[in-house]
Amino acid sequence: MEIKKEAAAEFGGVEYGDKNFDLAKYFGQMNDPTCSSYIKGPCGDFMEFYLAVNAESRITDILYYTEGCDATRTCASVICLMALNRTVIQALSISAGEVISKIKGLPEDHKHCAILSVSTLYRAIADYLLLP
Repeated sequence: MEIKKEAAAEFGGVEYGDKNFDLAKYFGQMNDPTCSSYIKGPCGDFMEFYLAVNAESRITDILYYTEGCDATRTCASVICLMALNRTVIQALSISAGEVISKIKGLPEDHKHCAILSVSTLYRAIADYLLLP
């Protein structure tokens, strides 16, 4: 599968609420992902991740889906930027703290969105690692 999107290799971060940051770029559901996940957070928001992984275990495409708030969508979008083109093992190094540090001005009461996003990514990777 070819890489459909370019990840920002040196993604420096985004200001929370920046209207120029494209929350829709990685938003959607994938028809035939290599692996996927779903988690419902304690706030009631749910998150899904869909990953296309090639034979070298590299994430070649990634999408998220949620009906959550802008903070949830921003955290998921940042994770997509960070995970795309990494191997699944490299993507496991993405932490909630790192996501929070990439989103300047993320409200304190929405920092749990980073944990939800990272946890959902980890579950999708676990789905991949458990494939026969």
